[in-house]
Amino acid sequence: PSVQVVARDLFVSPIVGIEELARRSLILLVFLAYPLVVDAGEDIVMAEAKAMLPALARRLFDAVIALGCAAAAFFMAWAVWEALAANPRNMTPTLEIPFWIFLAAAGVGFGAAGALRLHSFLRPRPENPTLV
Repeated sequence: PSVQVVARDLFVSPIVGIEELARRSLILLVFLAYPLVVDAGEDIVMAEAKAMLPALARRLFDAVIALGCAAAAFFMAWAVWEALAANPRNMTPTLEIPFWIFLAAAGVGFGAAGALRLHSFLRPRPENPTLV
């Protein structure tokens, strides 16, 4: 994006397709990095509020969150694969990059995030949560 801004505004010579390529690269980055965020436990949680709950309520709350997030991620993976099946030949307008690349990245990202959520539900958790 920086090269495009400089080329377009300073030299009045934009590079055709670079904005589209940057946009699509960011899409790939987000969807492929999502499982890493889930695995690291860096997604949004209310750790302070959960820490104030009794142990049983906290475990129940964690289970509901993990199962709900896993179900939502698996649903999104299924929806992405359905969209891919319905539109296998769509391409970006300028560079004609096939959409299946981005849809596959989203499907893999959501599927992996769902699997990691299930894994977090099944693995043992410490009795006293730490706030990081």
